[in-house]
Amino acid sequence: MSTLLDDLRAALGAEGIFTGEAAAERARSPWTRLGAPLAVLRPRSTEEVSAILRLASAAGQAVVPWGGRTGLVEGCQADGALALSMERMNVIEDIDPAAGTMRVQTGCVLQTACEAAEARDLLLPLDLGARGSATIGGNISTNAGGNRVLRYGMMRDMVLGLEAVLADGTVVTALNPLLKNNAGYDIKQLFIGTEGTLGVVTRAVLRLRPRPVSHNIAMFAVDDFDALPRVLRRLERGLGGALSAFEVLWPEYYELVTTPPARGAAPLLRGHAYYALVEAMGGDLEADGARFEQVLAAALEDGDIVDAVVAKSDAERAALWRLRDDVGQTARNGPIIAFDVSLGIARMESYVAEVRAALPGLVVFGHLGDGNLHLIASAGDGSPATRHGVEEAVYRPLRARGGSVSAEHGIGLMKRDYLSWSRSPAEVAVMRTLKQAFDPRHILNPGKVLGPTDA
Repeated sequence: MSTLLDDLRAALGAEGIFTGEAAAERARSPWTRLGAPLAVLRPRSTEEVSAILRLASAAGQAVVPWGGRTGLVEGCQADGALALSMERMNVIEDIDPAAGTMRVQTGCVLQTACEAAEARDLLLPLDLGARGSATIGGNISTNAGGNRVLRYGMMRDMVLGLEAVLADGTVVTALNPLLKNNAGYDIKQLFIGTEGTLGVVTRAVLRLRPRPVSHNIAMFAVDDFDALPRVLRRLERGLGGALSAFEVLWPEYYELVTTPPARGAAPLLRGHAYYALVEAMGGDLEADGARFEQVLAAALEDGDIVDAVVAKSDAERAALWRLRDDVGQTARNGPIIAFDVSLGIARMESYVAEVRAALPGLVVFGHLGDGNLHLIASAGDGSPATRHGVEEAVYRPLRARGGSVSAEHGIGLMKRDYLSWSRSPAEVAVMRTLKQAFDPRHILNPGKVLGPTDA
């Protein structure tokens, strides 16, 4: 090991590798468990990433890629491994307004990339709670979703091309800037959503959109679940494709984020069955606002909506979004376990009812418009047995309804045992085949996604 560390130090320089206490200090995160890495490596270029993986492969040493370390499924756990931090590869290399593209190193923080796009009157649509610390590479590795999937899709839909380094150090450069390119296999898809188990993404070309002129947000309440999909489809039709978010808060979540110690105030009376936060983004400031209010008013008149408030300023818009994003309030009554699942909208009401019967105190919210729910349950005494029981209560009824145990957070270590509940044996077999072909020595983020018997 000392020889490998010496070789890595020679390849990266003194500032490119942390060991001992310096490495332990880097292995701390409020989001996830990172373990105790042997060293934290900080390359500055694709060439240095290639050198790291070439040396690690020869030594049979595990390497775990790190982005912003904001994942929630222990996908960055690097106990006994080399942690490959992309923090110094954070440059926005190019923005092409004519093509609507951005080329960026994958250590770039999401919010930084979004602000750079906005400065050129463009939009990088990905939006999520960890925007200020999550990186582009982490977003790619988990195929991040967030608040605007309904309109713009997942991270996969924003990646036109990328560059990745394979386990043996081979560099695959596929920085395609074209929206259409059917020349053979679409290689980039092998590295999107595979959690760093098949290769380390170093650079990417992202698709940008025109920056919206109008930005309309409202919160409304309904008194029965069936009204939610009716209003969702009504907004989609009435707004002509401008609807960008449809977030739903169950009453327990609404109560938490609108009562002390939360700083948010309740924009609507408590006591309704569901609360929805909706956002539309368009190109005509006056006409879009009028249309937005007309569609909501019609739904109110017809009785689908029972109460509503429309934000009239940037401050009011931000205040409504803060209610949705104040997820930390779910932990104020004790340790929690957070779940990220997806299923058909028509099956959500019965699913939540079944889980709630097993787990009193369950808190639910999420991106209902794209089928994604977040469930927060008490961790109880925190023991492995208690956690397993909670997981079974959440996942078993989901399995019966054809849902997924991971809508947007990935599998990592925490959901690995339940992968087969959402993927068929044939699908898992293909995953094993790809892992073996791309990483025959199993050094890239080992144990994540596929368990020891699956790898």
